[in-house]
Amino acid sequence: MKKLIYLAVLGTLLMACNGSSTVLNPVDETGEKLFYQPENFPQPTYDFSKNPVTDEGFELGRKLFYDGKLSRDGTISCAECHSQTYAFTHHGHSISHGIDDKIGTRNAPAVQNTAFMNLFFWDGGVFDLDFFSVAPIVNPVEMDEELGNVLDKLRATEDYPKMFKAAYGSEEITTEGFLKALSQFMNSLVSANSKYDKFVRNEPGGEFTDAEISGLSIFKTKCASCHGTELFTDGSFRNNGLQIYARDPDLGRAIITENANDNYKFKVPSLRNISYTAPYMHDGQFLSLKQVLEHYDNGVYYSETLDAELKKDGVLGIPLTEDEKTDLLAFLKTLDDPTFIKNTAFAAP
Repeated sequence: MKKLIYLAVLGTLLMACNGSSTVLNPVDETGEKLFYQPENFPQPTYDFSKNPVTDEGFELGRKLFYDGKLSRDGTISCAECHSQTYAFTHHGHSISHGIDDKIGTRNAPAVQNTAFMNLFFWDGGVFDLDFFSVAPIVNPVEMDEELGNVLDKLRATEDYPKMFKAAYGSEEITTEGFLKALSQFMNSLVSANSKYDKFVRNEPGGEFTDAEISGLSIFKTKCASCHGTELFTDGSFRNNGLQIYARDPDLGRAIITENANDNYKFKVPSLRNISYTAPYMHDGQFLSLKQVLEHYDNGVYYSETLDAELKKDGVLGIPLTEDEKTDLLAFLKTLDDPTFIKNTAFAAP
């Protein structure tokens, strides 16, 4: 049976946290519900002492996540671009669409395992999950709303004042409570029940085929320098050799740092649930994992900031044989967590 290291130590903090007295209840009949730390995961980076996950906070955050009131005209919720069926990504669009069917500039990244991250978005423009939700709300092509207007809309409802009181001990709807509730929901989106997880934890259902074992070996040799750790990302920002379009280049991390050395560098995405999260790359230019592997094999473009791992010994990219590609695809499939995308605790209330 899977051993989970729950944040039980936070139970003593809950009484002091805005009046809440709920104790962590990490599982329900569908599986994991509230935040937990899988035994093969690193320590969380999120500071739970300032915002413990409670049943009431989770339910408030879940309702907010699926509520169109967060957008100007009530049509766009967080779930519009982060659908559970696709591991909380925006399926079917290379570039995410927002309010009035306006088109953004990037593909919406997956929302999963946020408690273990330090920086958010493709360019790392947000360093604290509690501020994460502000960006899409105020973005004119995403939700196009003002935070104050959102709070006023929530105050005018019958349900939300009661839910805020249950979560924080007061019917007052504040910016802090609003953002922390969304963080509680997102931090609970822990995905750690894939075939790979069962394999490394020696659990039933984790028996690898020969192709999967071979793929894991190839992955460790040729991919883990960027997609290392049990999160399958090292959290760094890298230029992975995508073609640069001079007409409208996306500078990536450099937009935030204003450092030319960061030009065209984007956050290394997690490979967990990779089968569900197509299309791939920050601009969604690849529709399949096979295309992704072809890119690394023979499609890498050179630029001044190209990652060192992609220009070793004068060779661009990562040479892969057809057999290696087949086995890599077999291994990557083991990172899918069907219980995560089917857990009704994460679905719309």
